[in-house]
Amino acid sequence: MEAASLAHGVASPLSPREGMIKNVSLESLQLCERDGCWQRRGSEGFFCQTQSCCGRASVAQEYIYNSTERWKAEDPGVVGMELPIARNIKISNITCDSFKICWDMDPHTTEKITHYFIDLNKKENKNSNKFKHKDVPTKLVAKAVPLPMTVRGHWFLSPRTEYTVAVQIASKQTDGDYAVSEWSDIVEFCTADYSSVHLTQLLQKAEVIAGRMLKFSVFYRNQHEEYFQHCRDVLGGRMMPSVKDNSGSHGSPLSGKLEGIFFSCNTEFNTGQPPQDSPYGRFRIQIPAEVLFAPDTRLYFGDFYCMYTAYHYVILVLAPRGSRGDLYCKDRLPELDVTNNRFLTRVCGEDGQVVFQHAQDVILELIYTEPVPLAQGTVSQISGHQLMSLSTVNAKKDPSCKTCNISVGR
Repeated sequence: MEAASLAHGVASPLSPREGMIKNVSLESLQLCERDGCWQRRGSEGFFCQTQSCCGRASVAQEYIYNSTERWKAEDPGVVGMELPIARNIKISNITCDSFKICWDMDPHTTEKITHYFIDLNKKENKNSNKFKHKDVPTKLVAKAVPLPMTVRGHWFLSPRTEYTVAVQIASKQTDGDYAVSEWSDIVEFCTADYSSVHLTQLLQKAEVIAGRMLKFSVFYRNQHEEYFQHCRDVLGGRMMPSVKDNSGSHGSPLSGKLEGIFFSCNTEFNTGQPPQDSPYGRFRIQIPAEVLFAPDTRLYFGDFYCMYTAYHYVILVLAPRGSRGDLYCKDRLPELDVTNNRFLTRVCGEDGQVVFQHAQDVILELIYTEPVPLAQGTVSQISGHQLMSLSTVNAKKDPSCKTCNISVGR
């Protein structure tokens, strides 16, 4: 069973506005679409915690805050009931936006337990047991259900994020108050990357805006002159893979894990040639498309994102079949048909000529997973400018963009 409810309807203590909120229930309080904004839905409509968000004061705000403080200050002996402490907490089945939690508990005490209070915090914020405005909601409440219990919610769980969690056992009294146990020990865990299901959702969104296909003939990579000289002098004339940075979606299974070499293939519409400007350096190596996108090369979809601009980026992985990069990607990323997809294709025509095409309306970032000898291409200086504003190095994805975000943590 799932802990689907947030702890925003604890029935005691009542705020001074008792007459206005005495009928508020767990089910009637819910989150606004904006982070950190609580709502109560009833006959009066929606009321938000912050006037800056929805423009209306919340009758539930003080109620929620006082209830949260109640959990912190409640003495287990106040109502004369001794409740067990959750011990030996175990976290399992972790995904990018859910986890299962269980703990040891005396079976003889389960009859008087009605609820579990869960204090969930991002690890970097050590100040637990406080209601934090516009931050991850720290208090969740669930009816006492058989363990393990699933906690799921993309509005308060983000992928690849470290959290701390503690549990409090509660029993609702006839007067509406709660008897509570002491807090359990704090346990730490980290949420997972996007799964292939989430990446497929990103893929489908990217396909919508990819646009028509344009022909191209070379992959290219821009760097400073010193980079290519280092490859010649130190690396045996080869460009070597390096670990991908943290640009793109926060949940991407590529960031900080996959090793590869970045290439581009986008061309200018009017010339059919690579652009003469680049944010990465004035020197460029151009390699014939058939060298890197060979018949035994597999193609994977990696990510879809933007950086608070109108430009959208699609990350694709080119991995020779059986290579280490291929082995990493095949269980984690959606594989694309190299002859029929919306981003990058390799098609052999009736005349035997191979035609390469790329999507016009997205910027493709290609990761080739193996070393590439400089001798396979030509290095020359470009005539354009180094547009640093277009660099995507460690670029953060815009979490508010409806075009490239899905309903899980960003």
